[in-house]
Amino acid sequence: MTSRKRSGSGSKRPKEKVVYIYELIFRGEDPTNSNSNPEFWNEFFLLQPNVESLEAELLKQTNEQLMAIRGNINELFTRCIEILSSDHPKRVYNSLQTLCALIYAIFKKSSSGTESGFDIINTMVGFSEAEEKMKKLVHHCNEFLVSDTEDCPRDMCLKLLLVLVTGTDNVSQNVLLEYIMINSIFESFVRILSDPPLRALHGHDIVILLTLLVNYRKYEAPNPYIVQLSILADELALNGYGQVISSSLIEFCRQYTQNLAEAQSSSWFSSLSNIVGNMFVSDEGCDKVQQIRANNALLLALYEAVHLNRNFIPTLAHSQAESSAPPSPSNTLNASQPVPDLATAPIIDVTQLPTNLLVAVFQYCSIVMQDHKNESSTINLKLCFLILTCISEDQYANSMMHDVNLTFKVLIHRAQMRHRKLPGERISKSQPLAATLLDLLVEFIVSHLMKKFPMELYLLCVGIIHRVLCYQKRCRVRLVYPWKELWAALIGLLKFLVGQEQNLVKKCNIFHLAIQIVNIFNLFITYGDTFLATTNSYDELYYELNREEKVFSEIHAMVLRYTTIPDCEYKDDVLKLLQSLVNILAIIKHFQIKIKEWLDLQNISTPSEDQILEVVRKNYDLTLKLQDSLDQYERYAEKPKHAAFFTSMVREVVTDTRKNIYYAIKEAHAAPQANYYLTPQ
Repeated sequence: MTSRKRSGSGSKRPKEKVVYIYELIFRGEDPTNSNSNPEFWNEFFLLQPNVESLEAELLKQTNEQLMAIRGNINELFTRCIEILSSDHPKRVYNSLQTLCALIYAIFKKSSSGTESGFDIINTMVGFSEAEEKMKKLVHHCNEFLVSDTEDCPRDMCLKLLLVLVTGTDNVSQNVLLEYIMINSIFESFVRILSDPPLRALHGHDIVILLTLLVNYRKYEAPNPYIVQLSILADELALNGYGQVISSSLIEFCRQYTQNLAEAQSSSWFSSLSNIVGNMFVSDEGCDKVQQIRANNALLLALYEAVHLNRNFIPTLAHSQAESSAPPSPSNTLNASQPVPDLATAPIIDVTQLPTNLLVAVFQYCSIVMQDHKNESSTINLKLCFLILTCISEDQYANSMMHDVNLTFKVLIHRAQMRHRKLPGERISKSQPLAATLLDLLVEFIVSHLMKKFPMELYLLCVGIIHRVLCYQKRCRVRLVYPWKELWAALIGLLKFLVGQEQNLVKKCNIFHLAIQIVNIFNLFITYGDTFLATTNSYDELYYELNREEKVFSEIHAMVLRYTTIPDCEYKDDVLKLLQSLVNILAIIKHFQIKIKEWLDLQNISTPSEDQILEVVRKNYDLTLKLQDSLDQYERYAEKPKHAAFFTSMVREVVTDTRKNIYYAIKEAHAAPQANYYLTPQ
């Protein structure tokens, strides 16, 4: 028996009825009092769940205690699923919230590491009924996701799915996901992504769920979500998928641009480096590591779409015509700050904001690459470069980026450095996206020549440039671009490698990177007539090679030195680099002789650039060696080279998502209802 007590000012606050029932369940007692109340569970699910109390009750149990009360836990899980058939919205909502808390707590208990032998499926639902119960649960989730009713608990249903999917840090070790593989929810995701109002509310959660499901045992077994995403041809759904990602990245860029405008108008900031160092810090002390990591999930979603589905590529250039998702607290630069007063806020030029997904990615990359010292920025930027690698290999994406009728003005943020002065106008002229991509990659090359040399990022960056040039050569596309800027950046990179040789060669294979750079020059030399826009470009190329002849001579001397070292671990690449330098050295030698002869004839000691260019134009009578495979590259493959990177990336996304979603569950409230307080006699 129980009796109600009033909570007086001096008395202890009595327990909520739902907490009292939790205690009975986890003591192994029958909460229904031997079925004396046939309406017990209907009444129970009218009570507002206390998520924290349910979690605390389960976590304080030992493994032995949990096994002893497993029947009660199975019963609670079963009753939660049964009540999902109810036509009472409050009961359904409370059931979903209870399932969220129960599943979260069971996963947390299993990962605590305090005791071994913990079994999630048996503890939660029991082996014998697991398949049937999980099938029913997924069936109800599908019904809620595509329901047309106004009081459909779609939001809590998605939270439940997120709790399920993020149960273990390593998503491939999550045993419950086998049931979601067998009982697909992919079509329901497609329905929501195709519906603008629903996508605005739930698109972010859908895209994250789909991304994590795609990564379940992707290297070990067939994954139906990989197959379904790779063949998805629904244009509305693919556009919706892209809209979710672009909205988030555009919001990030908008906030950065606003912060930049505020900082530049304030005397508190003396340089752009201060802005970059402080832009990711919120009032609550959320550091820049977390702010950068917050974008990993949707960037990973973009990668999966670009990598798996060629039908997704056309969405990259679709204009951003709607807001697909409200700004997520975990995905904004200053989530804790109040909405600014529009009357006093800095005016943001809307032309500085991205207009489509690809433009958003370019601008986003330019922001992230300014943070040199942060490991999270490096990881984030690597993911961006892998996305750009996939895009640069795609024929349709390249044709779109090189289309002279498809031009955009893009704001590329540039780091402030001592050896250069930034232009006042930071927005590029209206140009094809391929030109902007090259601008972005050139900016990376010149701004990351530092002691902690990011070799992997440079290899990816140079690889993207090579792929773009291979497309231009193959399709005879003559992109109007200031190639001298690219050549100068690449020569500067070679100069850095030579200057830092002693330090770098102990840590990485600088010869492999040097081969990639030299072969880009060889591509221009051998096939430039097929893609350079003007004949003057050829003259300028030969002029630059001769102007920087010292760099190539030093590279050659360095390579010759390493050919004499018997135990050099990079011997193969050293020999390849030596061979790839042949034509460049021949060009330099030929024109150095011609220039000297002309200078002696004209009796001039300091010729102008125009005079040297004139000598170049008149002396193309040299024979070069034909080099094979300059327009060939190794196609991108995720496995095995990048498998460990993506496993680590998915783990970060899982842990961050789990933390954010469970906080949202605890904050969720059902419709107003009566409060019942009971204490046992």
